[in-house]
Amino acid sequence: MEYKIAICDDSQADRQYILDMVRRWASQEGHRVSADAYTCAENFLFHYAEKADYDILLLDIEMGSMDGVTLAKKLRQNNETLQIVFITGYSDYISEGYDVSALHYLMKPVKEEKLFSVLNRAAEKVAKNEKVLTFDVGSEMVRIPIYQIRYAQVQGNYVTIHAGSPITVKMTLGDLALMLDERFYRVGRSCIVNLTQISRVTKSEIRLSGGTAIPLPRGAYDGVNRAIISLG
Repeated sequence: MEYKIAICDDSQADRQYILDMVRRWASQEGHRVSADAYTCAENFLFHYAEKADYDILLLDIEMGSMDGVTLAKKLRQNNETLQIVFITGYSDYISEGYDVSALHYLMKPVKEEKLFSVLNRAAEKVAKNEKVLTFDVGSEMVRIPIYQIRYAQVQGNYVTIHAGSPITVKMTLGDLALMLDERFYRVGRSCIVNLTQISRVTKSEIRLSGGTAIPLPRGAYDGVNRAIISLG
């Protein structure tokens, strides 16, 4: 598999150091990698605006007029799947990483084994996000990346899949479940929910990020929480 990786750091020495390790990781793991290096956040955004196709971003935090956290927040407005790894000389910024779903923080000087481990995790997540389901809806074919599926509900012989604009297809919920992965959990007989989209669980409902509420059947509370914990 080929991964497109960007390195954004205002230190030429650090950029080259990280780039060399990325290439060694790719060689060791048998991956094809296209890697680009950027000197500042503004430079990265200029190129990213034309084609937002990076899989992994290794991002320095302390840079010139736009720091790495600000850049990450801009990217997250339109891209939820880019794997962002912060690289920093300070631990002060770690709490801000939660706001942008950063995969990890690496402290400078970056150790090769640490970077390799994080890149392996990032590659696994990218591979999951690439899986796409295809459905015939009326006279057209609809393709949905599974990471975009928030939840699905069954009514009679039809399932409505909520991913951006909802689509309704003739199939069973069980058939849909077989097409999904461990991020999805079946809640009773009528619903499958994406565990990564859950913001809160009560005894009576699941609340998704964005505010959607899904009724929780009696006795299902513990199972949902165990599934969330198991997902990690």
